[in-house]
Amino acid sequence: MSVTFTAPQFSTARRAPARAEVVAHGITTDRLAGDEPLPPGLDRADLGRLGFEAKAGQVQVVPVEGRLVAAVGLGGADDLSTDGLRRAAAALARAVRSRRSLATDLASVVAGADGPVESDGVAAVVEGLTLALYRFGYQSTGSRKGGADRLARVSLVGSTAAGVRASVERAEAVAAGVVLARDLVNEPGGSLTPPKFANRVRRMARERGLTVKVMDEAAIRRARLGGLLGVNRGSTQPPRFVELTYTPKGRPKGTLALVGKGLTFDAGGLSIKSGQGMMDMKMDMGGAAAVVGAMSALPDVAPRCRVRAYLPMTDNMLGGDATRPGDVLTIRNGKTIEVLNTDAEGRLVLADALSLASEAKPDAVVDLATLTGACMVALGPKIGGLMGRGDGFLEQVERASSNTGERVWRLPLPDDYRSMVDSPVADMKNIGGAYGGAITAGLILGEFVPDGLDWAHLDIAGPAFADADDAEVVRGGTGFGVRLLVDLAASFTA
Repeated sequence: MSVTFTAPQFSTARRAPARAEVVAHGITTDRLAGDEPLPPGLDRADLGRLGFEAKAGQVQVVPVEGRLVAAVGLGGADDLSTDGLRRAAAALARAVRSRRSLATDLASVVAGADGPVESDGVAAVVEGLTLALYRFGYQSTGSRKGGADRLARVSLVGSTAAGVRASVERAEAVAAGVVLARDLVNEPGGSLTPPKFANRVRRMARERGLTVKVMDEAAIRRARLGGLLGVNRGSTQPPRFVELTYTPKGRPKGTLALVGKGLTFDAGGLSIKSGQGMMDMKMDMGGAAAVVGAMSALPDVAPRCRVRAYLPMTDNMLGGDATRPGDVLTIRNGKTIEVLNTDAEGRLVLADALSLASEAKPDAVVDLATLTGACMVALGPKIGGLMGRGDGFLEQVERASSNTGERVWRLPLPDDYRSMVDSPVADMKNIGGAYGGAITAGLILGEFVPDGLDWAHLDIAGPAFADADDAEVVRGGTGFGVRLLVDLAASFTA
């Protein structure tokens, strides 16, 4: 049985509740070096002897009159950012995770004790505290490292205004979406099969009031999703294709389509991966998981646009009828792809999904996929690659990235690179040459999005899965893309 993560419950308060086991104060280097009195329980000389310098992410906990007081370093006041607050909150969470209750002024520290609480700061603190506490595993009770986390209640000190509470509730919904995405990515491919994945999404949709449609294998054949069927040929697990729809109250202000790659496990097909390369391939549905997590948060965030999601689900295995190198697949929109490497399968299932999404005539479409190792070579493990068409829309995606701290970097899609995927027997082949693999994959996907439709492709092969804890990120599935997609939907303009 997997460890079930329960997020702490957040409330707002003017001052720290008497019952709080830990009271935490954000301290900038400027304040530590100045003459302004520190919060009760904190002494400059004592903090200095303990080595506390208010560096970003530094946490020092001291006992004071029967409870604990924590000093949380924020670095220089001029350098403090929303992302810095998120990281500071994550460091605090790890320092006090064994305690039952916490009160902190981190969300209001920028504005000052008597000033307004910025909604972005509230979101950053809620996200940082919640996501740094996240756990997933199958350890028995006696063998769990570090024991059970106890932090159950967090009071955000500074303001009880209705707007602040609304910001807290929205941030809790977004954090819950990230947790859902992480759980999906972390679940082994042998237990999260395509049918079970689809059923999980169906249950979430019904609980959250989303419209849901699940296609089984027969319906997928009727829909002519040749890429998805081709990848699925080597599997004993039947494929699924899930569509979700969020509809706002009142007249929708545009329609945004989200497409997520849902490869529940990727062995590479007949172009088999190495043992090392296969170890983390339960994460190859990170794009679909991010879309599911984002969709789960939308009813609470309440964007004014309609949002539709398209999720192709299969694994990529080596059965006796697996697609062979040299086979040609026909995609939903009629275009053909020569498969020369069965491990370049994500673009095949996304081709069908993008075709379906485009047929519904949205105002813009975003696809997310753990697509290429080439993108990781270019950008490393923490930054996603952004490609697409429509500069105005791509700028909206970049703003959402900046707002949420989920970093992306725009890569080109040059027309003259298209010849790298020319095929003598089909409209295109599924791989390019030795170089520019992220770009050629993007160019293939662009063949299934009509000219004139705004489109963003996010290659999240790097940031979807982490090898170690870092700030709010916990080893394993990160849920990368959930916060970005929610922010994009909330601010989307057609």
